[in-house]
Amino acid sequence: MSNPFGQTATFLAGPLRQPRQMLADQKYDGHKSIHDDAMAEGLGLRAGPIEGPTHFSQFDPLLFQTFGEEWFRTGCISAHYQNMVVEGESVRAFVERPAPGAKFVRLFAQKADGTPVLTGSASIGDAGAHPHELQQRIARLRPATGLVINRDLKVGQRGARPETIRMGFDQHMGDHYPFTLNDKLKVITEPSDWYTAEGATKTSPWGRPIIPTEMISVLLGSTIAQAELGGRKPAVGLFAGQEIRLIDGPLFVDQDYALEREIIALSESARTESVWVRTKVYELPTRKLVAEMILNGATMKASYPHYAQEARELGLPVA
Repeated sequence: MSNPFGQTATFLAGPLRQPRQMLADQKYDGHKSIHDDAMAEGLGLRAGPIEGPTHFSQFDPLLFQTFGEEWFRTGCISAHYQNMVVEGESVRAFVERPAPGAKFVRLFAQKADGTPVLTGSASIGDAGAHPHELQQRIARLRPATGLVINRDLKVGQRGARPETIRMGFDQHMGDHYPFTLNDKLKVITEPSDWYTAEGATKTSPWGRPIIPTEMISVLLGSTIAQAELGGRKPAVGLFAGQEIRLIDGPLFVDQDYALEREIIALSESARTESVWVRTKVYELPTRKLVAEMILNGATMKASYPHYAQEARELGLPVA
């Protein structure tokens, strides 16, 4: 039968959602983060932004529609964050309609007025000849020659100590993430029975609750301070880009995991210095590799009080 409406839309579109701010009380290195309104305003922002991976939840239904259950087994989402979102703003997710049998798609999110929020890609299994968003950006990086905040860090540097983590429903995830999984599930933009203990027992293919994609970032970020892969302090950072890849997923609630971290790139822009860290996730006790995350953590130069003085001492130009 021919399509009476002509060519179908190029992208699947989700509903407009208003994600919630969960990090207003986030602390690290003894100070509030960029998600605090006062801290954000002091750095020239209008309010504390919502953390970037919060938007990943809006893609899960679209990517499940695209790839089916395999999305939660071997899915990868890779995103460059473009513009910050504050609580009360509406966001819509878009996913490219793939050709039959394709395992790789482009995606993006934008505010109700069309302002871009993020751009990126997603895949299942082996994406083949299609490099993901962050992989393309890393390949284009130029050597960082003017680092001040991150000048003590090196590509190839590994986390200082082993990290063992888990996420329970009522487990407080620490100063970096001052809320619980249950807190998030009360306000998550796209609820699912597979995320809950009762629902997963009845309907999940795995018979146990899985961790939502956006909360994988929380799980892996909750112990990041132990890795000692940050720059000079005090300084305020933000997520500039992020890739979460499931290798043998999903990740489960109340499951122990071990983390290994490594700096894979250092970069700089006019306003920030970035550390690109790859985190490998191993299921315990088997030590099976089950997931990886690449995070571009950008530190704002203006937030480091010694930046101008130390740049001059290093013979670097100061804007």
